[in-house]
Amino acid sequence: MFKQNIGSFDRALRAIVGLTLIAMAVFGEGMAWGWIGAIPLATSVVSFCPLYSALGMNTCKR
Repeated sequence: MFKQNIGSFDRALRAIVGLTLIAMAVFGEGMAWGWIGAIPLATSVVSFCPLYSALGMNTCKR
């Protein structure tokens, strides 16, 4: 589907940040802004970042 452009460290970091923001939204600390955590979580799941692609960046070692 998409060419992978996110490396393993970047993926893990995005997943942690995304889950933290979502948890903040669920438990009332971050309110609606916490749902932005779905974006880094989704990009970590599919290993593709459209912004990286637009900027020509690639953190994947392949």
